[in-house]
Amino acid sequence: MLLPKIALAQINTLVGGVNQNVEKIIAFASKAKEQLSADLVVFPELAITGYPPEDLLLRPSFLELSDQGIEQLLELSNQVALLLGAPRTSEDGLHNCALLLANGEIQAQYSKYELPNYSVFDEKRYFLAGSKPCVFELAGVNIGITICEDIWKECAVEASVDAGAQLVININSSPFHAGKVAERYHLVANKARKLNCPIIYVNQVGGQDELLFDGGSFCVNADGALMQRCECFSEQLDFVQVTQSQDSNTSFALDAGTVAAELDEHASIYQALVMGVRDYVEKNGFPGVIIGLSGGIDSALTAAIATDALGSDRVAVVMMPFYYTSKMSMEDAESEAKALDIEYHVVPIEPMYKAFMQELTPLFDDVSSDVTEQNIQARCRGVLLMALSNKNGYMVLTTGNKSEMAVGYATLYGDMVGGYSAIKDVPKMMVYELAKYRNSISQAIPERIITRPPSAELAPDQIDEDSLPPYEVLDAILELYIEDDVSPRLIVEQGFAEDTVYRVVNMVDRNEYKRRQAAPGVRISRRAFGRDRRYPITSGFKKILPGS
Repeated sequence: MLLPKIALAQINTLVGGVNQNVEKIIAFASKAKEQLSADLVVFPELAITGYPPEDLLLRPSFLELSDQGIEQLLELSNQVALLLGAPRTSEDGLHNCALLLANGEIQAQYSKYELPNYSVFDEKRYFLAGSKPCVFELAGVNIGITICEDIWKECAVEASVDAGAQLVININSSPFHAGKVAERYHLVANKARKLNCPIIYVNQVGGQDELLFDGGSFCVNADGALMQRCECFSEQLDFVQVTQSQDSNTSFALDAGTVAAELDEHASIYQALVMGVRDYVEKNGFPGVIIGLSGGIDSALTAAIATDALGSDRVAVVMMPFYYTSKMSMEDAESEAKALDIEYHVVPIEPMYKAFMQELTPLFDDVSSDVTEQNIQARCRGVLLMALSNKNGYMVLTTGNKSEMAVGYATLYGDMVGGYSAIKDVPKMMVYELAKYRNSISQAIPERIITRPPSAELAPDQIDEDSLPPYEVLDAILELYIEDDVSPRLIVEQGFAEDTVYRVVNMVDRNEYKRRQAAPGVRISRRAFGRDRRYPITSGFKKILPGS
């Protein structure tokens, strides 16, 4: 009995780029048929439109374009069957669907049961939920279709097996966060064991604005054993062969294939940041990026990520020294630029700063210097970077990390200017870890940048701890408050100083207005600023210190 060979097409789609996505589907499907002799090629969720299409789904012309894309693929389905995701309109409304295209027609259509409406997801804004399982027969095997969130809940996969599925395929657009690969595998393996049914899990790969999809498609047998896994952070076409099961309790199994090694935490986060920057720049058509290289750890890591993402010929950096810029910073910035072989410029900001102060001093009414003058320095640098961006078309990459963005340790229209942020969701302590990881590949970031105390160098002998708690303490408090929604009182009960906790929490809350104006950036945590965490700027909800 000839059992089906199923290809897993882990592709990087472009949201809204229906024609480009269809071309890619055709290319991968043709290769799967010609080189792998596949009987079925499985693509990710909403592969036709890219995920998430957001309010494009509200445009009738966009849905028409999606339908036209499906029609283009029907001819190809005479050669090889395709299973892919697309939005489909029915009498009751719009559904997030998986379509089986075979023999020149749509032979099966499944509507996603579970519509996620939390974290970065808002599918209930657009779609109606399905309520019926879909099982089709391929070369004697009954295959059930499910989509992404369906496998995380108790209903859709179970209904598919109850309807006779002997193998379940789950197509996905599952975003990355640190630890997600292992989390997915354990979930799917447990589901397979519970239902005594092999599962094929196909995920998309690539960056889409702040979201990053890591791929990592895989297959498990009914006992939960991992039989095949694709690489993360790259497009891939692989296959799995369905065979007769040796277990009398289940009819079919999956042959062992190539199992890519699981990346460690630092490698996976770093590769996610590189892919996020590359796809944002490439998909938006920028020729390259420009970065303010200060000699500090954040801009140093950002420059390394950008170079690995785009190549040294598409990255330019500018050192913009002032009175308080140390000789060490100047030396280290130049040293890194040479190590990365990127374009390097030095533009002092002293003349600009003096011109601003000459005009502003009469208006300051002899008020002593404060953070205002520091912000003017940062804004001089922002003007320079944006001027260079306007002139050569390079996009400015901002360099602020998650810890700084959380507490507002950044200057609006200064160091916050730019189109995208590589490390916006990376806490400060992880910045150091990633710098060490990058240097383990090849020496790129001078050791002094990693070991010296961090400083904005906006005032004499300034270090970050003049204004903030030590970063190891700050990051721990921020993770509890931002990612886990732990109340200040309970954070204090975990052993943190009460005045420090409430100081940090108040800084987070009052700087929402800054974050709302910040550039988008790669999401690598369970809860990033932006789509994940939507707090009002104007709010009367306060966390009052006990006894105050």
